[in-house]
Amino acid sequence: MNRRYRKTIIAGNWKMNKTASETKKFAEELKTLLPKAKWCDVVVCVPAVNIPAAIKAFKDMRVSVGAENVFYEKSGAYTGEVSADMLKDLGVKYVIIGHSERRQYFGETDVTVNKKVHAALEAGLHPIICVGESLEQRELGITMELIALQVKSALAGVPAEKLRRCVIAYEPIWAIGTGKTATAEQAAEVCTFIRTTVRHLYGARIARSITIQYGGSMKPSNAAELLAQPDIDGGLIGGAALKPDEFVNIINAANQE
Repeated sequence: MNRRYRKTIIAGNWKMNKTASETKKFAEELKTLLPKAKWCDVVVCVPAVNIPAAIKAFKDMRVSVGAENVFYEKSGAYTGEVSADMLKDLGVKYVIIGHSERRQYFGETDVTVNKKVHAALEAGLHPIICVGESLEQRELGITMELIALQVKSALAGVPAEKLRRCVIAYEPIWAIGTGKTATAEQAAEVCTFIRTTVRHLYGARIARSITIQYGGSMKPSNAAELLAQPDIDGGLIGGAALKPDEFVNIINAANQE
């Protein structure tokens, strides 16, 4: 982390978990556990049907609500989709874009990710843009080439003044939901490369200011080591974000001096 230049953000990704009533219960428990002194921003990204409940439940806490997905059109005949303006109107601040599960199960591509980034920024949201490689791609030695392609594609056409609202999350696909975690060195290497890629696109000053998260099975036992890396500015948390005590332990790791 480097708080001098950029925000530290711990964001939970609930995926398809919890009901609206469970969301309220989670918030009540989290409120009793959150530290009073806080240097990192906290975000909880919930299923679309839980957003109104989450906005209400977290309103008196320093916790922002995020969405897990968004569509790139403003309106129209797109049954089942949710626009960026709809999310913004509900009070959503962040939105996850391009998560590997969206790419794997729902056919998202670098092209649609870029469209969603533009839609989110136009609506005033903060996109959390996910990039990452599979185990096969890592073993082939093409991790950096793939990450560069994903970053450049996602940010294509994004002006420098809007990039400050973007967050990039490195999520090695082989470490999501598998219990495996990239070593701190592996995670740091890729996050540093992401910042280097942004620097080539936008210059050193802007690259220095962008938050880059690690998103592959971060948990209380490894959070401090991962967050100690200078180019890892937070986490996109999956399973541990569903348990208030584990989520708070990660937040505490981000709040260490």
